[in-house]
Amino acid sequence: MSESQSPDSTSKSLFGTDHNPTNIVPEKLSLDSKLKFRCHPKVSCFTACCGNIEIILTPYDILRIRKVLNLPAQEFLLRFTTPTYLEKTDMPGVKIHLDENGRCPFVTDEGCIIYAQRPTTCRYYPVGMSYFHGAGQENTKAEEFYFLVNENHCKGHQEDHVQTIREWRTDQGIDESDEMNKDWMELVMRRKSFGQQATLSEPAQKMFFMVSTDLDQFRNFVFNSSFLDTYEIDEQTLSNIKEDDIALIKFSYKYLASSLFGTNDLKIKAEKIKKKAEEIKAGQKGAEERAKETFEALRRDRDLLKAQIEQQDKKKK
Repeated sequence: MSESQSPDSTSKSLFGTDHNPTNIVPEKLSLDSKLKFRCHPKVSCFTACCGNIEIILTPYDILRIRKVLNLPAQEFLLRFTTPTYLEKTDMPGVKIHLDENGRCPFVTDEGCIIYAQRPTTCRYYPVGMSYFHGAGQENTKAEEFYFLVNENHCKGHQEDHVQTIREWRTDQGIDESDEMNKDWMELVMRRKSFGQQATLSEPAQKMFFMVSTDLDQFRNFVFNSSFLDTYEIDEQTLSNIKEDDIALIKFSYKYLASSLFGTNDLKIKAEKIKKKAEEIKAGQKGAEERAKETFEALRRDRDLLKAQIEQQDKKKK
C-alpha cells in the first residue's frame, strides 16, 4: 500500500509496495487483465494491511481527508502526518503518521472511518501502477502498466470475485483520484528524471511543500502577495481559484511546473520581464564599474610602488 519502485527497473512507480519485493507478482498487467480479489469485513485479515505501512498523501488526498474531518490544512498536517520525501527525490511531502502500534489512525476494528475519502494508495491495493522511465518529461505522454501485490497475510486473493483492472479502478474510485493526481505526479516524475546531479534549492522545496499541502496558504499567497503582479492570470481563472479548491489544486500544478521547471503553463507579465532584464543589465553595469575601479586602484598602487622603488634606487646612487 505504499509508494515504491516497481518491479521493472526501467519504470517509475506510483502506487505499489517495496516492503517485500517477493510479494510482487512478476507480470505486467493491462486495464483488461483479470483480477481475482475482494476485501470485506468478513475476510479474516480485514484491516491487517493497514499497519506498518507508508501512505504518501497527494494534494488531493489531503484536501478530501481534511474536508471530511472539518480541519484546516495546518491542523490536519500537525495531527495526522509526518514529513517525508517523495519518490526518492528531494521534493518534500507528507505521509500518514501511524499510531504507537504502527497502525493508521483512521482504521478501527470495524474498518476505515474515512473510507469514502481514503488516500489513493489505499484505493489501489493490491494493485500497483508504474510509469515507464519517460514519464514526467514535458510534452511526453507517460506509458503505464499495472502489477499485482500478493502478500501472505492477505486472504482477499482467495475470494471468488473476478473483475478486470479497469473495473477495479472504477469500483475503487481510482479514476477520479488519478485524474486529480496526474499533473502532480508528473512533477515528481520530472524531478526524478534529472537525477541526483540536480537539487532543489531550499526556497523551492519550501514552496513545493506549501503549495502541495496547504491550499489555504497557497490561496493567500496568490491573492495577498506580489504573485498577481508577476503572472498574467485571466479574470475567469482568478474567479475560479478564489472559491473553488479543485480549480485551485489544478492551478497549483501549473504554477509549480512553471516556477520549478520553467514550463509555459503560466506567463510572466512583459513589464516584469523587462524590469528583470533592466536589473540584470544594471547589475552588469555595476559590476563593470566596480571592476574598473578595482583596476584603477591596482594601477595607482602599482605606480606608487614603482615611484618608491625609483626613489630608493636614486638614494643608493
